[in-house]
Amino acid sequence: MGVTLLVLAAGMGSRYGGLKQIDAIGPSGESIVDYSLYDAIEAGVNKVVFVIQQKFEKEFKERISNKYSGKIEIHFVYQGVNDMPNEIPPTTGRKKPWGTGHAVWVAKGKIHEPFIVINADDFYGKESFLIISQYLRSLNSKDISRQCMIGFPLCNTLSTNGPVSRAVCEIDRTGNLQQLTERTEISKKEDKIVFLENDNERCLAGNEIVSMNMVGFTPAVFDIINSSLLDFIKPNRTSLTAEFYLPNILNDLVKNNESSIKVLRTTSPWFGITYKADKEWAREQINKLIEEKEYPAQLWPFS
Repeated sequence: MGVTLLVLAAGMGSRYGGLKQIDAIGPSGESIVDYSLYDAIEAGVNKVVFVIQQKFEKEFKERISNKYSGKIEIHFVYQGVNDMPNEIPPTTGRKKPWGTGHAVWVAKGKIHEPFIVINADDFYGKESFLIISQYLRSLNSKDISRQCMIGFPLCNTLSTNGPVSRAVCEIDRTGNLQQLTERTEISKKEDKIVFLENDNERCLAGNEIVSMNMVGFTPAVFDIINSSLLDFIKPNRTSLTAEFYLPNILNDLVKNNESSIKVLRTTSPWFGITYKADKEWAREQINKLIEEKEYPAQLWPFS
């Protein structure tokens, strides 16, 4: 059974200050998403759907997707402010898309097989793609009862250049997700990892498992995502900042007993680009992996 990759690439990255999804990181001009596509193809993924803003389509195709021609089936969907269920009237004044959960929803017409969701600007590693694609191949496309996600240790997902937000997993004894709790303003302070809760500083151990938006779904999930999005949008329709996040979907699936979500742990390294200064760190990590023969010095043409 085929597996699709859904790449969330519509966010601009306000803290980064540019279109970080296509920024060159590798020695031959590769972006982080190039390494994800390379790993996904190696893991047997045969189709990719990119969620982008329509105004960046030309630039995205020139820098990213054209190089995959003949290697993997490619589709695009657009995430716009007024791409909504029919029940929701258009909104005015809002410029920012409605978040990662909404980005998954806009892809519903292009995906009819189990699929992996990733952020375009996050590096997840070979093992992560192998683990999640193997799990998805064991699922029935029409079955809503089983989904999955990749979990990373919190301590491996922090930035030295500023605070980050992370969705911390509560996991039961069978390895299934019970709840995701968003923690904000997480940073290292001396020998501690701290976050802010109601303006109070609290500590984290560092070994907590967090979601980095690498999630595996069957297409049966789209009906539930539609309902969750409606429940979110109706009271927030006039908001200029409210966002419907991917963890909202996962929490609703568990809370409503509609699906179990297996947390698949990985030893793959993770790194991402939140701040401009993270770019050099990402380059160092890629160069290290090239030295260790995990990747060729030039990814494409893919052989």
